[in-house]
Amino acid sequence: MNVHHNAHTTNDAYILHSHVIDNIDVVQSTAEDAPAIMNLLLQTAQWLNSKGSTQWSGLLRGEDHHNTTESASRGDVYLFKDGESLAGIVTLLRSPSAWDINLWGEEGHERAVYLHRLAINREYGGRNLGDAMLQWVHTSIRFEGKDRIRLDCIDSNPQLDTFYRSAGYTYAGHSDAGFYLFERMQQLRQQM
Repeated sequence: MNVHHNAHTTNDAYILHSHVIDNIDVVQSTAEDAPAIMNLLLQTAQWLNSKGSTQWSGLLRGEDHHNTTESASRGDVYLFKDGESLAGIVTLLRSPSAWDINLWGEEGHERAVYLHRLAINREYGGRNLGDAMLQWVHTSIRFEGKDRIRLDCIDSNPQLDTFYRSAGYTYAGHSDAGFYLFERMQQLRQQM
């Protein structure tokens, strides 16, 4: 794959551009980032709860179906930082979690990356950071042998449904567990 000369590579992830918007840049997580990541996720779950949403409510009960601490240690969480401040995060799994297999089925995972836990520090709300983060996922990172991004969202939140469709995701089904499934194809670089 032909990588921009400033590309950063870790494992099979190729960060082509680390700058997102304004003063926000992306760094790949390490194990030391796990407490800050979990803190942001808990704050987001509390905020969602205050808005009447049950989304991510498991986090408020100490449940983390996506094993975020392990994901951070593997470098599967990407931190969107404004200097030292954590503005947002997104998890990009190169291998499906048990959650993903439950929703998407047993087959067809080898070419997919699974997007989970896109979260924004509320201090950065209203700045279109979510759009910018998703755009970064689509244009500024690639994974060896992967050509699609998959995600799920709770079916009781029409704003998420609209958000992902407007970002170029195609509806791929509805799970019995109450989640919409979305997929977006990515162009593979020919040489890396």
